[in-house]
Amino acid sequence: MAPEGTVPTAARTLPELVAWCAEQHADREAIADGPVRLDFARLASEVERVARALLARGVAPGDRVAIWAPNGWRWVVAALGVVSVGAVLVPVNTRFKGAEAGHLLSRTRARLLLTDDGFLGNPYLAMLDGQDLPSLTTAVVLGARPARPDGGPTVVTWDDFLAGGNAVLVAEARRRAAAVRPDDVADLFFTSGTTGRPRGVIGTHGQAIALYVAWSGRATLRPGDRCLLVNPFFHTFGYKAGVIACLLRGATIVPQPVFDVAATLDLVERERITVLPGPPTLYTSLLAHPDRVDRDLSSLRVAVTGATTVPVVLIERLRGELGMRTVLTAYGLTECGGTATMCHPEDDPVTVATTCGVPVDGVEVRVVDGTGASLPPGEPGEVLVRGYNVTRGYFEESEATREAIDPDGWLHTGDVGVLDERGYLRITDRLKDMFIVGGFNAYPAEIEQALVRYPGIVDAAVVGMPDARLGEVARAYVVPARDAVVDPAEVVAYCRANLANYKVPRSVVVVPELPRNASGKVVKAELRRVP
Repeated sequence: MAPEGTVPTAARTLPELVAWCAEQHADREAIADGPVRLDFARLASEVERVARALLARGVAPGDRVAIWAPNGWRWVVAALGVVSVGAVLVPVNTRFKGAEAGHLLSRTRARLLLTDDGFLGNPYLAMLDGQDLPSLTTAVVLGARPARPDGGPTVVTWDDFLAGGNAVLVAEARRRAAAVRPDDVADLFFTSGTTGRPRGVIGTHGQAIALYVAWSGRATLRPGDRCLLVNPFFHTFGYKAGVIACLLRGATIVPQPVFDVAATLDLVERERITVLPGPPTLYTSLLAHPDRVDRDLSSLRVAVTGATTVPVVLIERLRGELGMRTVLTAYGLTECGGTATMCHPEDDPVTVATTCGVPVDGVEVRVVDGTGASLPPGEPGEVLVRGYNVTRGYFEESEATREAIDPDGWLHTGDVGVLDERGYLRITDRLKDMFIVGGFNAYPAEIEQALVRYPGIVDAAVVGMPDARLGEVARAYVVPARDAVVDPAEVVAYCRANLANYKVPRSVVVVPELPRNASGKVVKAELRRVP
């Protein structure tokens, strides 16, 4: 297997990668999604069909195309089709409500949306009613055709969408693919900053390939591996460390749309899964399931995790009870392509559990004090990252870009960490208020903005509180208006209707006022002591 930093492919762009896979791994299974089985040659063919359909709809280089759908084979071929015509992929969180998705579609002026309308009972297109989306001309429904909304985009089925591409010559699709360059923008993955407003992080073709050559090398991926991708494709962990990494190494993509521990056990056993990346909660759920001991999970070889504190005993159990020879932790942000540091396969359980590893090849990490001076090993400070993986910036937000990336190219992560004598990074705290719920980043400011829109609430603050299953969950502290009566249960119900489920506070505490310091900022450390 090619070592880390060695490019296993001559591809410089994602369409070149798809073509390379079709040549090098033609008959090897690329996707196993229930009854749908695509080898790499067929995958390339399906991607080209999507590319022709997009061209038939007038999608031009640089146009934004969104996907609001769960993990599945259509997501993969749609995404690769989008980037193959030089368009920009905009993944949308499947847990988003209409206003959240509408903001992304409006902000990017997306021309076309591919969606699995009705996934988990969510009527995505109906949820967009009332959103101002003048640029959105077409919605492609991956399942059955829904009722056509009044005044909205043209709605077509997946089959009709593909049929429209028959009018476009194969040569034209291949010409467009060949015109894509490594520095072209490939995707906009949205994240939230300290203001709570989503920001589109610009990622290029060349960045994705170079970074996940390094990632997949250190993760020991190899041809013939079968990767169960539970991490959602709308996140870099699912798409880049999943789909793209599999393409780079000739591994099979086995998508799972929703994490369900029983279904995961079934898939691991039936599909002979070898690689299972995910947040720590995924592994703890597997280990705790009563049926686990009766399943043949002997195919498992690799686990890659991160996102929160990892107990040493979890690493030991993955190696001892599940027989996973390679168990790694990693650290990264969307702004650096999803990966900055990563453990090595030979690292001991304590190192894997208590650190995030060392920088991947070509990436630098510093820990600095408030003046920007580098700190010695063992001293905590802000984590800075520099390298080819750092984003060009936030989509159409130059000021926010300048705030995040300094003139020397260092990305200021907002995370507090410590480097040890070996150069291994340990994240100890966050400058930002973000907390992590079952592997998903939750931003208090965004939740707080929703809370103060609730009738009768004049002020709100949100903190992350420890949770045995999810790592952390939101707790909201709300201040009612004069003479207003605020029912915590009704506030939670309101949040469930307006926010993705991982953002919803698990508890709401009504307080007369929020503790603030002399500058007027909420002192959240005091709030955490309020029962």
